[in-house]
Amino acid sequence: MSRLNGPIPFRGGGFAPKDSAPAATATLIGIILLWQAGASAGVIPTLFLPPPIAIARALWALTISGELWNHLSASLMRLTVGWITGTVFGIGMGLAIGLWSALRSPGMAVVSALFPIPKIALVPLFIIWFGIGEGSKLATLSFGVFFPTVIATAGGVDNVPRGLIRMGQSFGLSHWSIIRKIVLPAALPAILSGFRVTTSIAIVLLVAAEMIGAERGIGAFVLSAGNLYDTDNLLAGIVVLSVLGLLVSWVIGRLERFFLGWRA
Repeated sequence: MSRLNGPIPFRGGGFAPKDSAPAATATLIGIILLWQAGASAGVIPTLFLPPPIAIARALWALTISGELWNHLSASLMRLTVGWITGTVFGIGMGLAIGLWSALRSPGMAVVSALFPIPKIALVPLFIIWFGIGEGSKLATLSFGVFFPTVIATAGGVDNVPRGLIRMGQSFGLSHWSIIRKIVLPAALPAILSGFRVTTSIAIVLLVAAEMIGAERGIGAFVLSAGNLYDTDNLLAGIVVLSVLGLLVSWVIGRLERFFLGWRA
């Protein structure tokens, strides 16, 4: 009886999973320690999989010599320019497909036809079109980022509640005001989620393009180390790519917190 007369616990907290930086850090440190212990115990053959200490030494030597920054700066430039180019055009195309019926069917037909093509297979074609220099690499990254961005943006626009759009129209908002104040904010979660996918795709295509035709870049460095069976430097290059992916993911997470704080 006292339970019925007492306060009712609040059960509407929603579904809001939270990140735990200590848990993520502890997981990575635990994997590295297990890896090092296995190598020290002889369970993991160091000839094929060097221990973390050897990789750390290789990274330090590359950093001191300046070779790491020489390769990393070239890769960062290509990744930034290629990703931004593909993203800008992809968002524009996705908005056009999602907002205008005249472009919807033709645009989706083109995207559906070209999106399944493995972009790595197009690298030789881009080399023929744009040469062996930066043009072919930037085209590969932009092309690979463009189509997932179009799909994410168009899907985000399609998921905007139509009641909000009708409300804006009933208040006499212009077409552009509805897009800027209603459609874009509502579609932004899908667009930012697409960023996580496109950045990963861009890093994969970056490495592939640099392996095919580049003197500088992390991909070219990894290929060169692999050809020489230099597994310490090979895995050092892979670690750099992993750290690059983690940094990009962290930046996107901060963007989501900044732009999507209203969801909390």
